[in-house]
Amino acid sequence: MDARLQQYEDKMKKTVEFLESDYGSIRAGRANPHVLDKLRVNYYGTPTPIQQVGNVTVPEARIIQIAPWEKSLLKEIEKAIQMSDLGINPTNDGNVIRLVFPELTEERRKDLVKEVKKKAEEGKVAVRNIRRDGNDAVKKLGKAEISEDEAKQLEEQLQKLTDKYIKDIDVLMEAKSKEIMTV
Repeated sequence: MDARLQQYEDKMKKTVEFLESDYGSIRAGRANPHVLDKLRVNYYGTPTPIQQVGNVTVPEARIIQIAPWEKSLLKEIEKAIQMSDLGINPTNDGNVIRLVFPELTEERRKDLVKEVKKKAEEGKVAVRNIRRDGNDAVKKLGKAEISEDEAKQLEEQLQKLTDKYIKDIDVLMEAKSKEIMTV
């Protein structure tokens, strides 16, 4: 591959990596401790994130367990979860609080798949924009710096890169969609 195209390949690669990390945040019916990030509990008069007043773990795929460092915080944490928009009732056994996430409905799974496809399409558009920028740069080099044949060759290499990364995006999208639809 031509060294002049390296920066465009790097950008395309970063686009695919970003999409992959974005897909990581879409949880298919599994408990994700990040749902608690916005919740605060009253800790000696100070609103404090739950992660800072106890140990948050995921012992099973659909359960989040919160073990506060001080037992007196159990009621505060329980109250914060009930007041939130999580829509999950906490269970308190006197030592830990458990949040049990329900299975995803078929409808919710289909919505998540739509979201996955939308993100994939955005990734493809980004890759195509990078290709366009590369083609524009090749045209700017002009006849003085490179021959017509060389310019055509660069554009073909750029198209091959584009095809490769769009195929990678399709593979990611299919895998994530399949993961979401698997019950």
